[in-house]
Amino acid sequence: MVGLILGPFGVNHGVELHSDVIEYAKQKLDFFIKTSDSFDKFEFCEPSFVTGNCLEISPDCTQYDRVYCGAGVQKEHEDYMKNLLKVGGILVMPLEEKLTKITRTGPSAWETKKILAVSFAPLVQPNHADSGKSRLVHLPPVAVRSLQDLARIAIRGTIKKIIHQETMSKNGNGLKNPPKFKRRRVRRRRMETIVFLDKEVFASRISNPSDDNNNNEDLEDERQEDEETKPSELKPDPPVNFLREKVLSLPLPDPLKYYLLYYREK
Repeated sequence: MVGLILGPFGVNHGVELHSDVIEYAKQKLDFFIKTSDSFDKFEFCEPSFVTGNCLEISPDCTQYDRVYCGAGVQKEHEDYMKNLLKVGGILVMPLEEKLTKITRTGPSAWETKKILAVSFAPLVQPNHADSGKSRLVHLPPVAVRSLQDLARIAIRGTIKKIIHQETMSKNGNGLKNPPKFKRRRVRRRRMETIVFLDKEVFASRISNPSDDNNNNEDLEDERQEDEETKPSELKPDPPVNFLREKVLSLPLPDPLKYYLLYYREK
């Protein structure tokens, strides 16, 4: 989810204590990339997972715009977690049984807001009993994209905007088949007549001559609505990759087309 939000120019690092959890995360990520029709390698910030204790991140690591901790943080580690943020960054973590949002407003200024009461398992404390030394967690270095990658992202973005504008001009509101709303049918009620006679009550139903016609009309309306809904129940057509079709139609050399359409194999 974070990779979809960040887009192509972000940094997406995850630190997890247990290696089997990381293997599971990698399997799920690979499944998403191979099966999701909405996946686009050039608009996705693929996460990098690192095994280790998040309380032992190397001090020379980069600072982040957003940090989330999924385990309870002890009060003595609050400053450590806050220092992972850039100025203007936001940290969300369980702190003293409260989900807490901390914003770094300056080099030494913070704004803290308690969101709601929660119950999280606490962070596992580093264990230095074996060697007496901490095992620093080294996060992947921040890589700068090549000029080719930046140009490809920009070209694909421009083509997508053109496709969107063409779709809007053809369909008006951009919807190919706007949904049909079912007309609300008003049922006609028969009249009830109540007669009081010598302290006895007699109830009778007076039929309306038009009731039979109304019932026939209602049945006919139901048939028409059923016929209208039948096409929508058919199996929908497979999604069309408009970006791919547009790129292939451009007057460009084939190697350049393939370069623009390159994506992680499914």
